[in-house]
Amino acid sequence: MFDWLKPKRSAITSSTWKVVEQVDDLAAEMEALSDAALRRLARSLSYRAKAGEPIDTLIVESFAATREAGRRTIGMRHYDVQLLAGVALVHGAIVEMQTGEGKTLVATLPLIVYSLAGKGAHLATVNDYLARRDAEWMEPIYKALGLSVGIVESEMDFDARRAAYACDVTYGTAKEFGFDFLKDRLMNREIAEGRADLGAMLTGRAASTASQLLQRPYWFALVDEADNVLIDEARTPLIIASPPGEAQAVQEAIFRFAATAADSLERDEDFEADVQKQTCELLGRGRSRVRAHERPPLLDGVSLLELYDAVERALKARQFYIRDRQYVVRDDKIVIIDEFTGRSAEGRTWRDGLHQAVEAKEGIEVTVPSGHAARITIQDLFARWPHLAGMTGTIATSAGEISRTYDVAVATVPTNRPAVRKRLPPVICADLADKFQRIVAEVQEMYALGRPVLIGTRSIDKSETLSRMLTEAGLPHTVLNARQVEREAEIVSQAGQRGQITVSTNMAGRGTDIKLGEGVYDVGGLHVICTELHDSARIDRQLIGRCGRQGDPGTWRQYVSLDDDILVSGFGPARAKRVVKRLESFVGTASERALRIYKQAQQRIEARHIRQRRLLEYVERQRAEAHIQMSQDPYLDAAS
Repeated sequence: MFDWLKPKRSAITSSTWKVVEQVDDLAAEMEALSDAALRRLARSLSYRAKAGEPIDTLIVESFAATREAGRRTIGMRHYDVQLLAGVALVHGAIVEMQTGEGKTLVATLPLIVYSLAGKGAHLATVNDYLARRDAEWMEPIYKALGLSVGIVESEMDFDARRAAYACDVTYGTAKEFGFDFLKDRLMNREIAEGRADLGAMLTGRAASTASQLLQRPYWFALVDEADNVLIDEARTPLIIASPPGEAQAVQEAIFRFAATAADSLERDEDFEADVQKQTCELLGRGRSRVRAHERPPLLDGVSLLELYDAVERALKARQFYIRDRQYVVRDDKIVIIDEFTGRSAEGRTWRDGLHQAVEAKEGIEVTVPSGHAARITIQDLFARWPHLAGMTGTIATSAGEISRTYDVAVATVPTNRPAVRKRLPPVICADLADKFQRIVAEVQEMYALGRPVLIGTRSIDKSETLSRMLTEAGLPHTVLNARQVEREAEIVSQAGQRGQITVSTNMAGRGTDIKLGEGVYDVGGLHVICTELHDSARIDRQLIGRCGRQGDPGTWRQYVSLDDDILVSGFGPARAKRVVKRLESFVGTASERALRIYKQAQQRIEARHIRQRRLLEYVERQRAEAHIQMSQDPYLDAAS
């Protein structure tokens, strides 16, 4: 039955709709059931699943019961297109659903179907807040069907984690799932080798409970914000570090020395910076100045080559890693800002000594890197689930990469109501100041009409610069960036109210719908302003998708300027200068031709990111093969 939708097929066909029709046919029967009878039905489905009955034969009744549970517990009844998405998810697809189409509710459909077998179903999302919010919001549906729900969060202890993983459905972040996987495998290895004390030190788990695993064998994983988790996060492996060794003081001294030496060097005279490759290379004069720089006695035994490498990392930290853009300093710690969501990426660090170079640049305590006791890539982690699916607002353009890496298809689900958002002509500006002045003028026009405005920026510093200009113009507004994480849901939920102006650093993965306030529909709906192109077109699409939700009216406009970072990042400094010369004649116009040049730069950056992910995948595969003889688990390094 239902073998018409397989992972390698991405189309939603007429056969898919037949399942939806069958679920619809059961609606009256489900509504007639008492709460107890509905739970008995779910128990019966569970018995059948545990007896080995195929998932396909359980879909219709399971979906019908889930839909009815949603209607009577939280007042949300799955739309037909949401059922359609659910079918695709059950059969192992990554579904693309536009913003506001109800992905949180859709998730209950495949999670419940797979949880019936008693093996557990996981939902992996991008942060603790969304994991907790979605689990608590949907929990009444699961409980109505006799299922338990667990949440794995970053600050939980071992016992709480183990209890969460034992539930029928477990919500958490991909990062927490991955680290708990590594802790289980690492502790088992240390016990097998008679080193339980070291295992307890590395995993934070008491030795007396070390034999108890956190996680059960994997069964089904549903990835929310799949593009962010499976593509963007896939450039960085998850790593559990070994305890620091005796060379810690020397390493810290190297980073400190490199930071002070880098401060004295001049670009193009002492070093070259490649914007596209994000690298810095010392020239002859620069190396001479490094050799002449005063070194502490602790570094007497350190080779010049190692010092050159450290200085080049320090230069990279200064040239390409800017405070309030790539990171913020919070409680004397470097907190990375996720380039795709604008959120603080708590606990994440840059690799290869870059994080320590940034710490030294900011003059805070250097967290000296140590060896790797265990590591795994996002690609390898999610390959461990026998059944994998995902959902997001924008992934169709990355279908090829997703299919190659994860062996799953991408299915685009139609909207519940036709989208009627309107694109306004783009605006080409001379520079950032000119751009922001034009944006403020446009916001004033919208504010006079009572229309809410959402302005997307790429960094904290730019959002705050624009905020100051809006204040000077007498326009009341709210700013959402990594400094306001506690108020994120509140700010996003209010962004559609009459006269509301919201400035946000990226809207990807925000997880909260923007609903139009009273009277907003009549004045044209939400207006979205894109202040520049992001490195990924998917992020632009997610911002644009905030207007026109569920058939609401809405408009959006793209602004670009001649000094946008994307031109240099995409084309390189030399070619970017020639491109800017060509673009000067388009300033002040609404040229589609000029905008295409910016999109070409964006496509070049996207291609570079794909190459980086493929390189990481290749390197990790080679590393795993090199260790397979010394370890039965190819995803773990030997503990140092």
